[in-house]
Amino acid sequence: MQERLLQLGFWHAGADGEYGHTTKQAVMAFQKYLGLPATGEVDQVTADYLTNVTQRANGLTDTGDLIEVDKSRQLLFIVRGGQTLWTINASTGSEIPYETPNKNDPTKIEVGDSVTPVGLFKVYREHADGWREGDLGEIFRPKYFRGGVAVHGSGSIPDYPASHGCVRVSTAAMDFIWANDFMPMRSVVWVHGQIPTAPL
Repeated sequence: MQERLLQLGFWHAGADGEYGHTTKQAVMAFQKYLGLPATGEVDQVTADYLTNVTQRANGLTDTGDLIEVDKSRQLLFIVRGGQTLWTINASTGSEIPYETPNKNDPTKIEVGDSVTPVGLFKVYREHADGWREGDLGEIFRPKYFRGGVAVHGSGSIPDYPASHGCVRVSTAAMDFIWANDFMPMRSVVWVHGQIPTAPL
């Protein structure tokens, strides 16, 4: 099953026979991609699709090198030369307004709309070393593409939009992105779609 996910383009940390965190994330990405309930568990329907699907996962992009974020399906695609190399489970902004104390300065109140902006952007700032205490909480190895909005690692990537506006992926996926230089400075990030109104 792990090898099959990799064959179909759903990234996880490797075929080790263990149903670990990144395998569960890959299953959830597979389910989201096909419009199945995104449980992260391999039920009979998911198993049948894993057996019968023949084409690798693809984003909408068919040109260039970029990171594509599909808000409608809550997925991140790594694209090189117009080809989708990998599909990764993601969680974007919840679009629920927030008002919360600043994690770095509790005398300040952060107010926002939790929206992940759509459009074409470029990576303009990054932090390579581990966890960083952002104004709204801890984020892992962020790559910023608009204001305080970044693609970053997180311990929580559920089956629905849950962030304050950033694009969450697993910490292992973020390490993978850094290790392979898939999001260098000034690289393109394309965000499109609308968040789902019901659980995926």
